[in-house]
Amino acid sequence: MAMTFKRQLPIPKEVKEMYPVSPEAAACKAQIDQSLADIFTGKSNKKLLIIGPCSADREDAVYEYCTRLKRVQEQVADKLVIVPRVYTNKPRTTGDGYKGMLHQPDPNEKPNPFKGVLAIRSLHTKILTDLGMSTADEMLYPANYWYLSDLMSYVAVGARSVENQEHRLVASGITVPVGMKNPTGGDLSVMMNAITAANHSHEFIYRGWDVETSGNPLAHAILRGYVNKHGQSLPNYHYEDLEFLCEMYSKASVANPALIVDTNHSNSGKKYFEQPRICKEVLHSCRHNSDIDKLFKGFIVESYLEEGCQPIGSGEVYGKSITDPCLGWEKTENLILHMASIL
Repeated sequence: MAMTFKRQLPIPKEVKEMYPVSPEAAACKAQIDQSLADIFTGKSNKKLLIIGPCSADREDAVYEYCTRLKRVQEQVADKLVIVPRVYTNKPRTTGDGYKGMLHQPDPNEKPNPFKGVLAIRSLHTKILTDLGMSTADEMLYPANYWYLSDLMSYVAVGARSVENQEHRLVASGITVPVGMKNPTGGDLSVMMNAITAANHSHEFIYRGWDVETSGNPLAHAILRGYVNKHGQSLPNYHYEDLEFLCEMYSKASVANPALIVDTNHSNSGKKYFEQPRICKEVLHSCRHNSDIDKLFKGFIVESYLEEGCQPIGSGEVYGKSITDPCLGWEKTENLILHMASIL
């Protein structure tokens, strides 16, 4: 056989029992969930900032990063809600390379999904319990969502997954905001269809069960740039792009029109140092167009303790990305404080 079944993984209920959420942590998450719901429904004028490493590669560095975020959150709480980006699944264009903590809890060792499932549950639980910050992760594998369903306040569906039926249907059964990225080819109608599908209720097969969902009114758009037929990265965060998305939303039957701008990936051409400039440009567009300002809800920013990126191997720098390059902490803190000062 081409596929070998090595071991059966524990079901989400078993993993949740191993790393339970305390009543205090659950109450904290519920409060954050409500804050985000208020942002996406327009009840709050605060903006959302989803920020953190391209991929969560080691618990100690990610936890230290989130500890620093917590201190900054306290300074900007009147303007921003910060949700740590703790992405434990890493989509790979060619299938090669580091696939995230779920696959390799230690990037220098062989893949071990059993340890990986426990590692990602442990990391997300620790951040919520110790720091009072619920997290964001990408739903790369819809069947795995329930391992973290009681810990996350934000879920992203990636550019390569947004057209997938299962991602859309599972998103319809999630109670927190789910961001649908535009596909890598840039067709915004694909993203808008995904949002509409997530808004609706569905009945389908999930983890061996016949399930029914009630629909997710907080599903929304994420603009992340795109790649043209020549393989060149092109942005879609400029004023005209945001204005066009407003027009698309005006013609769509969507519960809560909303937009998050991903400042890295094709929007920056993976030039991570451009992210602060992109943030400033988007906020400038909001000041000049009330429709854009109403639609825009926040940013996704890739940031870590140290700027740039590095290969996996001996001599690794603590807190430096092993996947896409990220902003370092000093520039990250300056960006957050500046953003709060102009909102």
